[in-house]
Amino acid sequence: MKAIRLHAFGGPHVLRYEEVSVPVPAPGEVLVRVAAAGLNPPDWYVREGMPGVPDAFKPSFDLPLIPGTDVSGVVEAVADDVRAFAPGDEVMGLLRFPDPMQGGAYAEYVTAPAGDLALKPAGVDHVHAAALPMSGLTAWQYLIDVGHDHPSPFQDARHRPAGLDGATVLVNGAGGGVGHLALQLAAWKGARTIAVASGAHERFLRDLGADVYIDYTEQRPEDVARDVDVVLDAVGGPTSRRFLPTLKRGGSLFPVYVGEFDEEENARLGITVTGTQVRANGAQLAELAALVDTGAIRVAVDSVHPLAQARAAHERAAEGHLQGKIVLTMA
Repeated sequence: MKAIRLHAFGGPHVLRYEEVSVPVPAPGEVLVRVAAAGLNPPDWYVREGMPGVPDAFKPSFDLPLIPGTDVSGVVEAVADDVRAFAPGDEVMGLLRFPDPMQGGAYAEYVTAPAGDLALKPAGVDHVHAAALPMSGLTAWQYLIDVGHDHPSPFQDARHRPAGLDGATVLVNGAGGGVGHLALQLAAWKGARTIAVASGAHERFLRDLGADVYIDYTEQRPEDVARDVDVVLDAVGGPTSRRFLPTLKRGGSLFPVYVGEFDEEENARLGITVTGTQVRANGAQLAELAALVDTGAIRVAVDSVHPLAQARAAHERAAEGHLQGKIVLTMA
């Protein structure tokens, strides 16, 4: 089969299109003939060797490796102990995440734990199905239901989603993969939504149902938004604490990427700041797939690239300002 492999860490140029052996499913696994694979930030973190991540948090990688975790495709074979799926089933999944942070998705075939998969709805094509798993599960586990008891590696406090019905929810980075799905899930749960993104995304996010739009290139959201119940900061990082003034007392700030906060300041403001690490969950993915199938939420695709052009796909990701997800397709 054809696959993309890393033999060394570095920029997009290290992605090699090669011939490799088709994997064999172990007990509890399914062999999937991949139709499409979605790109996610961990893909380029792994490609770069995760520079800047402390050794205590950095997983070990055995080179060469096939990156990628999000797939949609057709079941080719199942292990003897698998009953949930059969050859010919169309499936989608986030594979093995977060351990070992690469599931082998950039390939024509991949093995997957059966519990990581969900049936792909007939009304959803493989490209859009492959764009859903990690971003959709991240939004779901932050806003709806964590679905696991694993603590975040970056904090002691357990993450608990806040009530959304009647709440005001601000999503920063609303145009991206996690952001545009989180915006829709909050609205589905009855929240009033505020989308923060660049001006190029306004029509897109208004069409997705954003009640309020803030163009961060024109005004700072922390200067104009007030009395917010929940901030989901899909950008996160060191600047995430700037959203504290937007929150009412008792509100919650959820940075998707670990931020820098002062616990005493959070306590003084009466703000809860927590995060979690997304984990593969086939049952939750099935709930998300049902929402996509009925049109309750839409999955946006920024661009589509053939597997052989994975380098171009990673270069597009590095440009930023994505509108939805980048997807690779198989020949």
